[in-house]
Amino acid sequence: MAISKTKKKFYITTSIPYVNAHPHVGFALELIQADALARFHRLLSADTFFLTGTDEHGSKVPKAAQAAGKEILDFVNEISARFKKLCAVLGISNSHFIRTTDQGHKKSAQKFWKKTLDSGDIYKSKYEGLYCVGCENYYNESDLEGGLCPIHKTKPETLSEENYFFRFSKYQAQLLDHFQKNPGFVVPKTRYNEIFEFIKHGLSDISISRSTKTLKWGVPVPGDREQVIYIWFDALINYLSGIGYAEEDATFKKYWPADVHLIGKDILRFHAGLWPAMLLSAGLPLPKQIFVHGFISVDGQKISKSMGNIIDPFALAEKYGADVLRYFLLREIPSDGDGDFSVQKLEARYTADLVNNLGNLVSRLTNLIEKELNGVVPFDVEAPKKAENLEKYIRDFRLHEALAEIWENLSWANQYIDEVKLWELPQKNPKLFKEAISSLVALLRQVISELSPFLPHTAQRLEEIFSAEKIVKSPPLFPRLVDS
Repeated sequence: MAISKTKKKFYITTSIPYVNAHPHVGFALELIQADALARFHRLLSADTFFLTGTDEHGSKVPKAAQAAGKEILDFVNEISARFKKLCAVLGISNSHFIRTTDQGHKKSAQKFWKKTLDSGDIYKSKYEGLYCVGCENYYNESDLEGGLCPIHKTKPETLSEENYFFRFSKYQAQLLDHFQKNPGFVVPKTRYNEIFEFIKHGLSDISISRSTKTLKWGVPVPGDREQVIYIWFDALINYLSGIGYAEEDATFKKYWPADVHLIGKDILRFHAGLWPAMLLSAGLPLPKQIFVHGFISVDGQKISKSMGNIIDPFALAEKYGADVLRYFLLREIPSDGDGDFSVQKLEARYTADLVNNLGNLVSRLTNLIEKELNGVVPFDVEAPKKAENLEKYIRDFRLHEALAEIWENLSWANQYIDEVKLWELPQKNPKLFKEAISSLVALLRQVISELSPFLPHTAQRLEEIFSAEKIVKSPPLFPRLVDS
């Protein structure tokens, strides 16, 4: 891979999903994207820390536990374990799994609260507003669509209580200045423009606590046991607590600020608006970049429980293999936009790209090397093709284009074999045969490195095949699908 080595640190986070429901394919996409980025930076020799985890407070968690007939802690333990298992099933290389019910996180959240209080940015007031439990967010009338939450399409509740507020409005000018000086702060540009316009139109102070009369499940406000910290003010702090903010130890000092927060477009305002303002208030550096992915639809329909189209990533990984699911989501879904999932599309990609392209190339080459060359590659040469734009695509958060370039080179290799009729060359032109085999193996060895951030298990299998003293015909990397 044509990459520039570095010894710098790299700290990447996913968002942390609520534990009110089991993981679906949308969060699997985010995990896999973040894992590819983390693995890529490890290839650059960067000291990489990758954080993911679960968000376990807020008003909808007790409601979900009650609906399931379980104690809250038992419920969140069960769902959080499910998300942790998903990381293992998908081959996610996270450094730590943070839970907002961890004691370390609670200490960090309360420490951060005190810092913000000391900055004069927290005050108590009475508030009445429209609240969507699904978003855990207040909305203005103007934000609603037909009187409904724009995300969940449900009617918000009218809540009124006395709680604490954060002086969000105080940081409008500083945020605008940061955005103007850092045009790559939010990627893609459409999301940058969206949040910039939101900030430019004016910021309102935000309620950051809830009365224990209405919500007991949360981190207690320091010095006020009758209030718990609002879910978003609590949850965002996980990016600090996950690397030791409570003690400000060596890990925290090494990795903060985050290099990349990877999030979905529905939580952009919290991450690119509220979170930077919170950090400014606490006197901490801002994250360097925020990557924003889109949504996955299923057969053209939005994923929803009511539609009955929730896609289980565990079932997909079990049936097709984790690397197949990783490949489909990274290749088929544009990293910076929306995309559609269907079993038909997944199986089409599987057959065309994995079976007939990469798998076929490996099978053809290993067969010829064993049969005609006694398992030994004649020459050590440079690869005739490289994914020259790979690093740029990855850094620009266009992982789908990075994979497309790798597959262009694999297609070239298969086409070259057909054009020269490689299987006929041992008799017709032995010299060209040996040169061609050597070049094609060099290309595949290059592909191993290029593929490793995206399909780690497949890259490992290829490494085993092509680093052997004697190369033998490989069993199919990807078996052909059979009708069930």
